[in-house]
Amino acid sequence: MDAAGVLPAFGGIAVHDAWAPYDTYTRVAGHVLCNAHVLRELQAVIDQQPDSGWCWAAQAAAALRELKRLVDSAVAADGTLATIDPDGLARQVRYWRSAVTIGAQQTSARATKLMAKQHALARRLLDRHDDYLRFTTDPRVPFDNNPAEREIRMIKLRQKVSGCLRTLPGAEQFCAIRSYLATARKHGISFLDALVKLAEGNPWQPAPA
Repeated sequence: MDAAGVLPAFGGIAVHDAWAPYDTYTRVAGHVLCNAHVLRELQAVIDQQPDSGWCWAAQAAAALRELKRLVDSAVAADGTLATIDPDGLARQVRYWRSAVTIGAQQTSARATKLMAKQHALARRLLDRHDDYLRFTTDPRVPFDNNPAEREIRMIKLRQKVSGCLRTLPGAEQFCAIRSYLATARKHGISFLDALVKLAEGNPWQPAPA
């Protein structure tokens, strides 16, 4: 991670899963945990329930999705969170908090490996409540880190198709091209236009901030 040269110098808000090494980078402006990842973890708890009765993970997941809907509606209205329904927001946060609190209590015995795993999840949701729900208070923060994961998916696809990247220079060149194209796309530049400019020796570059 240090050799990649990104996180050691990164000063923005880092959105990631709960892998502990990310938290060792203290220079960042803040750590936010990805809700797409936690929704999958909550679904796993739901799937492991022995019956179809009430499940704390189901309530937590439903509250999280409703919070996203409230945020998306507010942002679509004026690009900020100024118009978000405060009562609806508080209600869903309460549902979320009560669900994960019950989850932690129900699994506190940690009698099995599965129960211990579910307890660790519930405790993390409680302990890092603000990191999961920061998207509800800061319009700069996305709900998940899916855009970043989409950008690295191509190299895994390349490995799957060809079996490997045979040389380090080849891998570095592939990553540089994909990074260039991904940045261009985020600025509304099509892949074709970006590649034509690159082939002409006049690569597209974002305007200086």
